[in-house]
Amino acid sequence: MRDKPLLTIIVPCYNEEEVLKETMSQLGLILRDMKNKMVIHEDSDLLFVDDGSRDKTWDIIANAMAMEDYTNGVKLSRNFGHQNALLAGMQAVEGRSDCIISIDSDLQDDVGVIPEFVEKYRAGYEVVYGIRDERKTDTRFKRGSAHLFYSMMGKFGIHLIPDHADYRLLGSMALQEMNLFPENNIFLRGIVPLIGFKSEKVYYHRKERFAGESKYPLKKMLAFAADGLTSFSVAPIRLVTGLGALMFVIAIVIGIFTFIQHLSGTATTGWSSLMLSIWIIGGVQMMSLGVVGEYIGRIYSEVKQRPRFIVEQSSYVQK
Repeated sequence: MRDKPLLTIIVPCYNEEEVLKETMSQLGLILRDMKNKMVIHEDSDLLFVDDGSRDKTWDIIANAMAMEDYTNGVKLSRNFGHQNALLAGMQAVEGRSDCIISIDSDLQDDVGVIPEFVEKYRAGYEVVYGIRDERKTDTRFKRGSAHLFYSMMGKFGIHLIPDHADYRLLGSMALQEMNLFPENNIFLRGIVPLIGFKSEKVYYHRKERFAGESKYPLKKMLAFAADGLTSFSVAPIRLVTGLGALMFVIAIVIGIFTFIQHLSGTATTGWSSLMLSIWIIGGVQMMSLGVVGEYIGRIYSEVKQRPRFIVEQSSYVQK
C-alpha cells in the first residue's frame, strides 16, 4: 500500500442539475484539503457518472472537467440504473485507483467523514461502510419500511449492513473482486459483505436533500427490495413450496370432513364456502406463479448476457 493512496470518489448522477454544482464544490474542497495534508495522492480525483440524464447534468460535468484537472466524467448512453452507474465508475478506475469511495450526489450523506474513510483504509481496512446514525430525515413510512426490509432480509439469510446504503470505501482488492461478479441483476449492498475482507464502519448524520427531488419513489424502492431478495435467496421459492404443501394438507382435511358429512347425511350445499375455497386456492396459485415468474424472468435476463451498461463518453479515455 502506498503511503498516500490514490483515491477516486465516484458519484452516480441522474438528472441532478439542481444540486450537482454544490456537490462538486463540497467534494472538491474535501479532496483538495486531503491532498494539502498529504493524506492522499496528488492524482486523486472525482468521477461523476451520468446515468443517462435528460437535463444539463452532463454539461455541468463537462464544464467542471474543463476547469478542474481532478474532475473526470463517464457518460452512459442511456439510463441503466443507479447500481449499474456505480459499477461503470468502478470498472473505469480499476487498476488505477488504490481505493474508491462511492457517494450519492444529493449531499444527504455527510461528505465531512470522507477523511475518516481514508484513515480507516490506511489503518488496513479494505472495506469501510458509511452507516447512518439516525434516520430523522426520513418519513415515518420510510423508516418503518427500511426496518422491515432489513428484518426480512435477515430472516431469509441475506447478510446486509443495517442503515448502510451505497456510501462506502473499497480498496483495490475488494474493487477487483467486485468487478468479477457478472450478473445483470446486481445488488451491491448484498455483494460487498459477501466479498469479505477486513471491514470497518464510519457513522455519520444523514442530512436533508440539498436540492431537487428523490430519484427513489416507492415504486423503485419496492423494485430495489425485490432485486435484493431474489438476487441472494431462493427462500421465496421454498416458501411457495411450503405454502403449496400446506394447502394440500388442508384440502385433504376438508375432503375427509366432507366425506364424513356425506356419510352421516348432514351434508349441505354451501355456495359461500365453495366460492371462498376457490378464491383462496386461486389467490395462492396466482401468487405462487408470480414468485416463480420473478425468478424465471431474472434467469431470462442473465442468460442473454447483455452488457450491464454502455459508455458513450469517458474522460479517462481522452486523457
